[in-house]
Amino acid sequence: MIFPAHCKVVGCAAGTPCGDRVYFLTEYLIRETGAGCEVVAVETDPEETGVMRRVVRTRVLAGPGEVCRYPERVQLHDRTFLVERAAESGYRCTVFTGHDEHTTFVMDPDLAGFLRIHVYDIEPPRPHLSATLRDLERCGLFGDLEVIFEHHVQDIRSLDADVYPCRAAGFARTLDADALHGGERIAGCQTGAQIARECYGDAFELENICPLASVDREPFIARCCRNERVGAGVWNGQRGTVVHWGASPREIALAALDLIRTWRTDAPHRGG
Repeated sequence: MIFPAHCKVVGCAAGTPCGDRVYFLTEYLIRETGAGCEVVAVETDPEETGVMRRVVRTRVLAGPGEVCRYPERVQLHDRTFLVERAAESGYRCTVFTGHDEHTTFVMDPDLAGFLRIHVYDIEPPRPHLSATLRDLERCGLFGDLEVIFEHHVQDIRSLDADVYPCRAAGFARTLDADALHGGERIAGCQTGAQIARECYGDAFELENICPLASVDREPFIARCCRNERVGAGVWNGQRGTVVHWGASPREIALAALDLIRTWRTDAPHRGG
């Protein structure tokens, strides 16, 4: 795969206003031809020191029949998104234009080297961890880290329980607002079970909805309301990290970044 590390090394050429010269940072040109768009690798004269430098060598990487332009403006720093869209395009090379009109491309897209992080959350209401990570991805926060977040979001409505955790999710009968009479099937977690036992005894059946109960792949990031579980650790034999139920976007971002860093740092000790 060829995917320039930064759009600043990619230039666009529809003519030669400065002759056979390009901006000194340029490593690739997206060049318009009569048959369409082509992508070219360029080398400039290493002896020159000016802002515009003479091109000494060019090499066509992808010709007009191999190149397409993605039709929408995108966040160029969301590299996972760009590789995924390029893989879907059906072309060998996809050219992208950013919201700020900068340009880049992905050639021979390949996600094999990307780190896959498993995200565990529940809904309704809004799956705060999962949704926040998607928001952070869209703004490019994880752009150059080459990670894929695989979301495992359980819809607790499918449990068809008698009682759910709270009114915030829109359920008619909830632990925070309604009394139990005994024999109910409660969709809840360790905290919900503790509340029910302290108030009503043990005459109920618990369906565990804690995202940590679903963890079965690593590395993972999951949401939990138990403060003592927050941080890096092992759950169900899988390594990952836990953020609190009400974690801020900043806390979620830092937790994810730390997980990525430590996972890659420890990779040689895991044998991969």
